[in-house]
Amino acid sequence: MALLPLKPALTYFGLVFAAGFLLGTVRVIAVAPVVGEQAAEILEIPLMVIVSWLSARLVIRRFAITQKAPALATGVFALGLLLLLEFTLVLQLRGLTIEQYFTQREPLALAAYFTGLLLFGLMPRILVTIYRH
Repeated sequence: MALLPLKPALTYFGLVFAAGFLLGTVRVIAVAPVVGEQAAEILEIPLMVIVSWLSARLVIRRFAITQKAPALATGVFALGLLLLLEFTLVLQLRGLTIEQYFTQREPLALAAYFTGLLLFGLMPRILVTIYRH
């Protein structure tokens, strides 16, 4: 396996991004009007962690990733892609600066978001460790 596993990382990123896009749409349209934006964001995080776990599991099996370093590289590269997209395209579409993005969020929601990102980036590595025989 190459040091930078592009196909697994792109696959992992794509799966999680697609699910996040769908869940985000449901959050904005259906959940946030009922419970508020901050609560809706916090409620979405556990679902995204589950999506990350399922996607990482699929990717490590599909690409036969059995070593810790390639698994970590997969997650870190996918996280880099997600952050790049989040802090460029998504902020532009929402009309926000990076400063506004951070200052307009409730600290608990921001902490939950960063925890979800950390788990997303580490999930392939975590699963390789758990499933390794």
